[in-house]
Amino acid sequence: MDATTGTANVGKGPGRNVQGLHAAEPHRRPSGEPPPLPRELGRSGKFFLLLVAYFTLALIGFLVFPTFEAFFERWDHVRQLWITDLRTPGLTRVMLVVNGLASSWTIRVLRWGVILGLVVFRRWRHLLVFLGAVIATEIVAYTASTLVARPRPLGIPILTGWQGYSMPSRPLAGLAVSAVGAAYALVVAGRPRSIAKVVIGIVLVSLGIARVYLGVDHPTDAGAGAIFGVAMGVALFRWFAPNDLFPVTYRRGKAAHLDIGGRRGEAIVSAIKDQLGLSVLDVKPVGLEASGGSTPLRIKIGATEHEPERYVFAKLYAKSHVRADRWYKLGRTILYGALEDEKPFQSVRRFVEYEDYTLRLLGELGVPVPRAYGIVEITPEREYLIVMEFFEGAVEIGEAEIDDGVIDQGLALVRKMWDEGLAHRDVKPANLMVRDGELKVIDVFFVQVRPSPWRQAVDLANMMLVLALRSDAERVYAHALTYFSEDEIAEAFAAARGVASPTQLRNSLKQDGRDLLTEFRRMAPAREQVSIQRWSLRRVLLTLGVVIVAFLAVGLLISNWNAFA
Repeated sequence: MDATTGTANVGKGPGRNVQGLHAAEPHRRPSGEPPPLPRELGRSGKFFLLLVAYFTLALIGFLVFPTFEAFFERWDHVRQLWITDLRTPGLTRVMLVVNGLASSWTIRVLRWGVILGLVVFRRWRHLLVFLGAVIATEIVAYTASTLVARPRPLGIPILTGWQGYSMPSRPLAGLAVSAVGAAYALVVAGRPRSIAKVVIGIVLVSLGIARVYLGVDHPTDAGAGAIFGVAMGVALFRWFAPNDLFPVTYRRGKAAHLDIGGRRGEAIVSAIKDQLGLSVLDVKPVGLEASGGSTPLRIKIGATEHEPERYVFAKLYAKSHVRADRWYKLGRTILYGALEDEKPFQSVRRFVEYEDYTLRLLGELGVPVPRAYGIVEITPEREYLIVMEFFEGAVEIGEAEIDDGVIDQGLALVRKMWDEGLAHRDVKPANLMVRDGELKVIDVFFVQVRPSPWRQAVDLANMMLVLALRSDAERVYAHALTYFSEDEIAEAFAAARGVASPTQLRNSLKQDGRDLLTEFRRMAPAREQVSIQRWSLRRVLLTLGVVIVAFLAVGLLISNWNAFA
């Protein structure tokens, strides 16, 4: 990944021959062959899970086999005597200070600090994984200690306060999972995180020795608690928020934009080669400012026998985009009701299949959209790439000089979609390109088949506003009368209110300075504005349900936090 351009450099590593990739033949992925970017725990994750399995068997041995328990008691007692024989007044004061790391207040401050940091940087996935790891660790540690019911070390004077049973050590488990969670959620991968892991290891070992020295834990209690907490944090973050897919970075950008360096960048290259037969020379993000629902990419394709080197455009979709779409539609339903089709997609595969379908549908109808090359699977049911034609030399309409021909093309496009029973639903400057005097349409993901008249009317208003930004309202209105009646234009601007227009278009209108919306409404026949509020029993029940669930979740979280912190 080029640090200055954000480009995934392809073909620059050992064993990679770019020329050998040309004219590659696509092939089906054989059954059993791993996907380009598989989900993996990694070696350290598997190692800690094995340790958890080992200590689980040890706990079962405590409960089932008295002989096994007696063996551990003798082993622990001998090691405990080795450490407690070192007691001196000065060393005891040091160990009491170290033991303060296991206090409930220390752990609470650490956890709330991590939560605050993740909220500030809007890392919601890391936040959910962190909370899940902490709560799961506390529940399991509390349940296990209650079942084993192992008392504090016998015959050893206890030099500090304690509560509950000792196996496993709940303070060590709580501190371990909190510290590991902080490292994986807030510290950048690489040398900084490696240093953080070493520091965490030193702290846990020191705390374990201190608690054995003070007589509140057996050696195996401290070891079991620390290892279980570390393992839970490592396993959950490796599985649900792997760094290759969800890197910790402090560069500004939208959460929807996934990092394309590292393993993901390599997976994109190999997947396009295997599944589409195209050799990739370069992958670079493009148009990130105007994209909030995917990661748009410009991909350079190597020459073949029939075509020279060229660029294609691609959009990377992940499961996080499906979740964002689901929450977005839920929020719209609560705030406005059934403005349009608010049914969420259930999988990433359906997400990308729908856009591929709309590209092919519009292309078949003669709408100037990119030619679809196909869908590429990166990780089954988690990440997919849709590849399409790249309009080389085209510029966004907000930066282009437009003439009467472009104005007519934009209005004719809306008329055609009306006649075909379609709505684009996202008409804005970023989705309209101009090349050699021809208007091109991109980003057709929101296209709706058989939309409501309100939705189609909004498309017309948005198109006229976009065209007027590069010309003037009178000129656009005069051309619109060729394709639409005055009543249809009046309906369009009666429907175009607030969220009916994309955010980018609303911002462009503010920056322009002219009140184009008022100008169009003045020229069109008078018409009462169309309300964007749609009340229904479903909206009322859904809103009440969300409020009740939110209160219950907050109450449950607070009660569990107070009990386990």
